[in-house]
Amino acid sequence: MPKFVVEADGGSRGNPGPAGYGAVVIDAVTGETLAEAAEYIGVATNNVAEYKGLIAGLKAARTLDPAADVHVRMDSKLVVEQMSGRWKIKHPDMKPLAAEAARILPAGQVRYEWIPREKNKHADRLANEAMDAGKKGKQWEPSRSTAELGARARSAATPAPQGPPGDAAAGAARARAALAAASPAVPEQAAPSVGWGSADLGTPATFVLLRHGETVLTPEKRFSGSGGSDPALSAVGRRQADAVATALAARGTIEAVVSSPLLRCRETADAVATRLGLEASVEDGLRETDFGAWEGMTFAEVRERYADDLSAWLASPDVAPTGGGESFASVTTRVAATRTTLLARHPGRTVLVVTHVTPVKTLVRLALGAPPESLFRMELSAASLSAVAYYADGNASLRLLNDTSHLR
Repeated sequence: MPKFVVEADGGSRGNPGPAGYGAVVIDAVTGETLAEAAEYIGVATNNVAEYKGLIAGLKAARTLDPAADVHVRMDSKLVVEQMSGRWKIKHPDMKPLAAEAARILPAGQVRYEWIPREKNKHADRLANEAMDAGKKGKQWEPSRSTAELGARARSAATPAPQGPPGDAAAGAARARAALAAASPAVPEQAAPSVGWGSADLGTPATFVLLRHGETVLTPEKRFSGSGGSDPALSAVGRRQADAVATALAARGTIEAVVSSPLLRCRETADAVATRLGLEASVEDGLRETDFGAWEGMTFAEVRERYADDLSAWLASPDVAPTGGGESFASVTTRVAATRTTLLARHPGRTVLVVTHVTPVKTLVRLALGAPPESLFRMELSAASLSAVAYYADGNASLRLLNDTSHLR
């Protein structure tokens, strides 16, 4: 008997408001996408759209093989619990939809599982494509979908590593892709259940993310985290810090400065804060990854001395470097917690956050709700500027990434 996974989702930009659904049927053995469905359904609630997505997914599975065993995965607790028979269906709009879904396939062939929103991104993207099409007075077209393209991109092979991870210039693509194997359970930037809408959400808090200037280790592409020698800025790094300070002073928008506790960041932050007439504070959660015994080494040196440890580390984001270093999963957890702290401390303000490669890329990834492997598809130069705006409804908007115009 064939085994299918049906992932479905629905959304409403207003709840009720303009709504759409998305569903995908996946081969449970190979992981291949077998069918996609999406539709703009006009004004409806989130729950109605979610049920519509479920119905479309089940119908697509039945068309492929009416005898298939179907595993439904949705991030709607309501739909999963009601269709599993554990919750009563009281709302009059839900009863006929649940009944229709139950009739599509025999009950013994279908089982339901709740999954977190971040694991339902394919269906969510289809639903948003449908709503975007509806906004233009059109219906979703499979030929224009990017959901399956995104799913395939996440499984694409990457080249072998050539340097320490965390910096795109180092070329450690395989090390970076290791994070894609498992998504750590961290407090990600929460995705809202509705779209941007038309409500006035007030002034967002904006993090201007500044990677520190160069140290002597930067051009040599050596592991340089929070467990090593804590190098100061080089002469080049000091010039970079002065250049970014001049650029930010001209813009006149920064209201507070926070920094990683590591010397290279504090020196960069102090250069900017002095120019702006501000005082930089230190936030421990913004420090770089601790690379343990690998600190100060090149990737080739680590591969020669700690081959087995390196292989295990590359294979899992939960494995720490030799000598009690820090896993990428742990870094993500503390950076997400630090983000939450800073947002509570600086509502509606523009804050310069001076930190390192891994924390900057992690903040960008969490803001976008992107999969872990996206961390390794971003270039981030020394003394570069990025910016993320955080809104009151939980939305986040990436405003800038890896701007180095001030260094030219």
